[in-house]
Parts: sequence; structure tokens; C-alpha cells
Amino acid sequence: MTARVIFLQGCIIAALLARPARPAQAAPDSTLPLLPATASAALAQVQPTELPPDDSLDLSKLLPDFSDRRTVSGLIQLIIIITVLSLAPAIIVMFTCFIRIIVVLALTRQALGTAQLPPTQILVGLAILLTVLIMAPTWSQLNSQALSPYLSGKISASQAVELGQVPLRAFMIRQIDTYNNQADVWMFIEHSGLRSGPQPPAAGADQLTWADVPNRALIPAFVISELKTAFLMGFKIYLPFLVIDMVVASILISMGMFMLPPVLVSLPFKILLFVLVNGWHLLTGSLLQSFAL
Repeated sequence: MTARVIFLQGCIIAALLARPARPAQAAPDSTLPLLPATASAALAQVQPTELPPDDSLDLSKLLPDFSDRRTVSGLIQLIIIITVLSLAPAIIVMFTCFIRIIVVLALTRQALGTAQLPPTQILVGLAILLTVLIMAPTWSQLNSQALSPYLSGKISASQAVELGQVPLRAFMIRQIDTYNNQADVWMFIEHSGLRSGPQPPAAGADQLTWADVPNRALIPAFVISELKTAFLMGFKIYLPFLVIDMVVASILISMGMFMLPPVLVSLPFKILLFVLVNGWHLLTGSLLQSFAL
């Protein structure tokens, strides 16, 4: 049985080996015959036709017409408004009492000898609060006379500017008159061309009134007047601290302590004196009372 099985297996293997091999099938052609519609689409991809012009891509229609005078005028007004807004803090400072307050506070800190105490942010914040307190009546008049009527549409912008400058001019004129700094006004009037001489004309001649003084002369005169008044107040504050420095320096020299800085020794005494006399209260009260309201 075993021999027969082996014989049959051998016959099967021989028959399989003797069978002729089938021819290999050719690889399928990946290219398909193109229909007329497909062929035209392919040619369209190879040779694209020109598209009709798109008007939405015309940048000249997106930009404003700069040949129109009204458009140019509007752009110039926008530039002027942006410039004024960027300079608004500096411009507002020139019209208010902030100049005198911040200068006096800075000189007080320097007289005490404390380099950065109180910090600059605190001094500026205190100056702003005092400015708001002092300028509140002036701003109230400005709001009632110019701003509110303009926002309600009762007056135009030019009228609002003319009415709004009246309380501000009155405040600046009061400060100049209080400290007799009219010479600063005449100096700027001379350079503005309203008068040929720096001094006011003689009695009986054609005299100028405050209404004749333009803003271009009044505002810088007010700034100089405020700086002069602030430095005078700072000088008076400086004197007692200077005396303390001189006394301490004399004591140290008499004791032979040449290497010890007098400022280092006098600093605690100056701070103690300033606290004992309630210096911040006196300084703030003096600043509030120094303005003519």
C-alpha cells in the first residue's frame, strides 16, 4: 500500500510538471480611451481660455478719489484730529495749574534729599488730583457754556471753541494779574507784532485790553508766570532744609568728621522736621491758596 501511494504521488507530480505554462497576462493599460467630451476638457486644461475681466479686482475703485477736493480736505482734517489727540495731554497741561503744582512738589522732594521718595507716580497723581480740584469751577463753566450746548446741537464747533476759551483765558489772566507778571505778556505781544515796544503804552494812548491779547501770547506768558511762581515757592521751601544741611555740615567739620557726608546725617533731621510741622498738609494748603479762583 505504501508503494502504491508513493507511485500515485509521483505520477501526480510528473503530470503537474509536464503541464504547459499559461502565458503571462499583460498589464492592464492604465490609459482609457477618451470620449469626445473628455478630450475637449483635457485640451481646455492644457490651453486655458481667457476669462472675462473682473471689475472687483480693480484697486482704483477700492481707494478714495484723491482728485476730489472734498476727499483731500477730509483726510487733512482726520490727520489734524489725530495729531491734536496725541498732543492733548501736553496741551491741557499748558492751560491748567498742573505746572505750578508739579514743580513745587518736585522741588520739595529735592529739598528733602530723598532721591526717589515719594515716587514720581505719586507726585504726578497728587498733582493731577489737586489740578482737578482747583480747575473744577473753570471746567464747570466750560461745560455749561460750550460743551453741553455743542453736544445738544445748539451751537456749532467754532462757536463752542470761542465760548470754551473764555473761562480758560479768565483763569490764566487771574494768575498773571495776581503775581504781577504782565511783563511776560508784553514780551510775547511784542514778538506777535501787536506792539512795537515791550512795555505798555503811556496813559492816554491806545491801550491794549486783555481781550486784545491773542492766545498765542497769553498761553506762553501764563506758562512762564507759573514757572516763576513755582520756583519762588520752591525757594521758600528750600530754605529751612538748607539751614539744616549747613548746621550739620558745620558740626561734622568741627568734630573732624570730614569723610562723613553731611547729607547722609542731615536727611533724618530734615524728614523729622517735615513730619513734625505736618509738611504735606502745609504744602498742599499753600498750593491750594496760591491760586486766584
